[in-house]
Amino acid sequence: MPTRHLLAETAFGIATVDAGTGELVALEAGEPLPRPSVEGLGLPRLVAADAHGSRVVAALDLRPPLAVSDDAGMTWREAGAGIPPVVAVAIAPDHPDVVAAVTATRVYLSHDGGRFWRSLPIELEGIVAVAWDVE
Repeated sequence: MPTRHLLAETAFGIATVDAGTGELVALEAGEPLPRPSVEGLGLPRLVAADAHGSRVVAALDLRPPLAVSDDAGMTWREAGAGIPPVVAVAIAPDHPDVVAAVTATRVYLSHDGGRFWRSLPIELEGIVAVAWDVE
């Protein structure tokens, strides 16, 4: 499996994080990361969302903080019960089962479409957006 990198927009710039080890690769100034559209999902208290094919992952201002759909938003399941409030999500462009969810200071990863999550060891300050680094 190729090395995957996440880009996290923080209070200090764009952090590049190795998704396998959780280590900081770089922290540089940069343009704000794109925010995927959250229009038309019809979910309450929607914060952010991302989609890849029929998989949609939404961050909600609720407990648990995530909702996942595998049928383009027709039905939803709750996810991320142990995760604090999520500010942004990103689905890996090469594999829709790989999902990143970020809080204001932490990065969480799922490799099974949002059923189980693990926290990366790195802590960042003021995360507002996340995206996969596509090389």
